[in-house]
Amino acid sequence: MRLADLQPEVRAAVEAAQDKQASDITVLNLTGASAFADYFVLCSGQSAPQLHAIAESIEERLDRQGMSLAHREGKSGAEWVLLDYGSIVVHIFSEGARRYYDLERLWRNAERLDVPNPGQPGVLRAEAEGRESNP
Repeated sequence: MRLADLQPEVRAAVEAAQDKQASDITVLNLTGASAFADYFVLCSGQSAPQLHAIAESIEERLDRQGMSLAHREGKSGAEWVLLDYGSIVVHIFSEGARRYYDLERLWRNAERLDVPNPGQPGVLRAEAEGRESNP
């Protein structure tokens, strides 16, 4: 899985998060592993206002893509905001909440793409560790 291989809506969520300086952006491909979503997009922010800004940016971008937000969790000041679009679920964490909930560990069998900073090519964690990844 490469960044260019992702569905346009998933790429749009990633790009919207990048626009608001989200850190540690990760995409988990849950296709076949989950009955409730095909993709998780995870990212972190430094403060409650930044988490809110990231969420708003993603909501605006996906709305322009024709995606309807089914559910939102996390109020102002929350350390975790969840945006549920059905096939795509976006998790926006404070750094502490991200470490605590550790969704990457819970979904460790999912194909994972750690999104590099803009301008760098996407690299799968499996490729970085020298294992073969599934196309």
